Amino acid sequence: MGALAGALPSILLALLLTSTPEALGANPGLVARTTDKGLEYAAQEGLLALQSELLRITLPDFTGDVRIPHAGRGSYEFRSLNIHSCELRHSALRPVPSQGLSLSISDSFIRVQGRWKVRKSFLKLQGSFDVSVKGISISVNLLLGSESSGRPTVTASSCSSDIDDVEVDMSGDLGWLLNLFHNQIESKFQKVLKSRICEMIQKSVSSDLQPYLQTLPVTTEIDSFAGVDYSLVEAPRATAQMLEVMFKGEIFHRNHRSPVTLLAPVINLPEEHNKMVYFAVSDYVFNTASLVYHEEGYLNFSITDDMIPPDSNIRLTTKSFRPFVPRLARLYPNMNLELQGSVPSAPLLNFSPGNLSVNPYMEIDAFVLLPSSSKEPVFRLTVATNVSAILTFNTSKITGFLQPGKVKVELKESKVGLFNAELLEALLNYYILNTLYPKFNDKLAEGFPLPLLKRVQLYDLGLQIHKDFLFLGANVQYMRV
Repeated sequence: MGALAGALPSILLALLLTSTPEALGANPGLVARTTDKGLEYAAQEGLLALQSELLRITLPDFTGDVRIPHAGRGSYEFRSLNIHSCELRHSALRPVPSQGLSLSISDSFIRVQGRWKVRKSFLKLQGSFDVSVKGISISVNLLLGSESSGRPTVTASSCSSDIDDVEVDMSGDLGWLLNLFHNQIESKFQKVLKSRICEMIQKSVSSDLQPYLQTLPVTTEIDSFAGVDYSLVEAPRATAQMLEVMFKGEIFHRNHRSPVTLLAPVINLPEEHNKMVYFAVSDYVFNTASLVYHEEGYLNFSITDDMIPPDSNIRLTTKSFRPFVPRLARLYPNMNLELQGSVPSAPLLNFSPGNLSVNPYMEIDAFVLLPSSSKEPVFRLTVATNVSAILTFNTSKITGFLQPGKVKVELKESKVGLFNAELLEALLNYYILNTLYPKFNDKLAEGFPLPLLKRVQLYDLGLQIHKDFLFLGANVQYMRV
């Protein structure tokens, strides 16, 4: 990984999320914000990466003619110039409104070592030298954008460097050689060094950082039939104090993606800067997931008598229903029943300050299992309940679980006469609590992944629930290989 690829871990964290080109201009489902604290951390990481890269810079040999005291004119050569040590002391990474980022490094130091050689026919002098380059400053502007595919882009729109002072130490007491360096080589040396620094940065941006961003998948698999769209809605947006990135954040069916009728709400993030990064995940993300799982039939269920605990007072048989549905037992004596549940429409998650809830509405059809292996519909129930949802997130995923509410059962239609549907509440409560909720909670525990770059981990996590969105805060750690 090149210098800039390692230099901006927390910034690029924000460049890893969601939109399709045709959706440009729509409200994002997810917003990521990198604060000044995150930018400061990225700048510190950048110093370490740039120091490693600077040690790899090669400098050209310097040759020419020189007047040698008491010997006349000869030739000189300064060769094998290598950067021996490097210390980048101060850095700052700031957003540039409507453009991207500005990386500046100041008060830095480089030490260059090499060999010198002077020749005049029979005369040959040689030795070593050290060059201390002080007061180095570097300024780089990074232009952030997005491709039509929804992937982020970065280019170095400008780069400049400057050097305040150069000190030379040469082996041997040769004052004229020092004068030679200062008079003929120093300005060339500074010019070459400044040029090589910017060449290194430009190359790193184009050959390391940009390809690194291109490894970001526009979509990420959640399970066998669902995926999440992490394409950018627009280019990253820089303001005076932060960098914000807008993402589509849509869960979709991997096999047959269809237009979503839901609209993402407007997200107004709180003005918080205590963490390095923040994610605002709107209810749009979770509700598009509900649409996909509803379409797949994941919310449907079936209950048969062999699924009822042996000690239950109610069995799914016509005989068990005799006390409160006598006609059922007369028409279908000693036969088993099956209850088939479905959710007519996808349940939508409601966000309110400090609270998450969902109000699923189910229809349950009862069938008699005939000896011919066919099924005869006999009555229909409606089931309504209030469910609380708890969402959490870890270093890579948003997870959650449901807490059950009271189940209300109502008879909707019957071919075997009227009866009190509340008598079935205990049976349905048992099944919902012991089968449906564990099934849904197992799926929620798998979670959906947050879009993170390689080797980036979140810690010191915080979560708030606002109207229409979940607000996640975290600090960032870049895990070096």
